[in-house]
Amino acid sequence: MAAKPNPIQLQKDLSGVDYPARRGDLVDAARSHGADDTTVKALQSIPDREYDGPNAVSKAVSEG
Repeated sequence: MAAKPNPIQLQKDLSGVDYPARRGDLVDAARSHGADDTTVKALQSIPDREYDGPNAVSKAVSEG
């Protein structure tokens, strides 16, 4: 089972994202905020679709 990022830290790493956003946008935003490998890998593993907000991203990460 892959490690899951801390949900609070995940939202900090995604601060400033303009939603709706696709997986690639989220990964790029997290990297630009200095996210750790756990967060980046978790975002890379979510389905490549449009996410309408932070809650949708958190849900996808927790289900992944």
